[in-house]
Amino acid sequence: MQDFTSPQNPSTRPRSRGGLFFVAFIAFLLGGALVVWAAQDGLLAKLLPQRGGEQQVQPAPEPDPVPSPSPALPAAMAPASPEQLSSLSSVEGRLALLEDRLSRIDFQTDAASGNAARAEGLLIAFAARRMVDRGEPLSYVADQLRLRFTNAQPRAVQAVIEFSKNPVTIDELSARLEALSPELSETQSDESLWQKARRELSSLFVVRRESSTLLTPTARIDRARLMLTARRIGNAISEVERLPNAQAAQTWIADARRYQDVQDALNLLETTAMLEPRRLTDAEGHVVDQPSPLATPGALPTDEPSADASEGVLPE
Repeated sequence: MQDFTSPQNPSTRPRSRGGLFFVAFIAFLLGGALVVWAAQDGLLAKLLPQRGGEQQVQPAPEPDPVPSPSPALPAAMAPASPEQLSSLSSVEGRLALLEDRLSRIDFQTDAASGNAARAEGLLIAFAARRMVDRGEPLSYVADQLRLRFTNAQPRAVQAVIEFSKNPVTIDELSARLEALSPELSETQSDESLWQKARRELSSLFVVRRESSTLLTPTARIDRARLMLTARRIGNAISEVERLPNAQAAQTWIADARRYQDVQDALNLLETTAMLEPRRLTDAEGHVVDQPSPLATPGALPTDEPSADASEGVLPE
């Protein structure tokens, strides 16, 4: 077979090259026009990154000038608006409420500490009474009594401590009275004539109530025993002193009066723990200046013994 090749036209190659040059020239013109348009609208500066050397260093901010005195008020000194005034008033009101609440908390704290110190003092007095009734030594309770009550009731504290060194109980007084009953019921054999005459004359003229009955020595001893059981020590002493041979019970009467005195002292300490306004101290020796909620005018305890306590007689 024969290969047939068509002859190429020599005039077509230069023509195609000229068309390419024309298209490239038109594209160059369009690109230049586009760049000029972008530069005019500022798009070129946004699209192209800035060079390090071409960046401008921004100057440091200048310090604020000192305002010169002028008759015109600055913006900060302008009159406050109603909204600002209302907000300020609300803040001040809240601060006042907080201060009032803090003051109340402080007052309640002081009251609680004062009441706690009074309660502790009352418990110490109760513990001392229990030990006295049992005839036990006070041991550490004596130190607490001195610490808390010496400034307020020194004589009462001393009376309780001295009694604890030689204690007497109700059971002991009752047993001793029972042992003295036969001796107390008899008349004295060594009584003088004048003493017998006085005793007989005093027994002849006695003013009594219509409902009262003449008590025998045995009946008086029984009454004294009942008074001891009821802790009416003063009445028991009075009954024993009226017996014919009361001289035989002088030691018993002295011990009974000591017991009555220490009971009065303990009552005074308990009242002091509840009502003393100035001289009561706590466990650390600090003065309890918080007034007692139970205190009333004229009900404050004193260290002076009452008439009943000095005579050893309690009201019935």
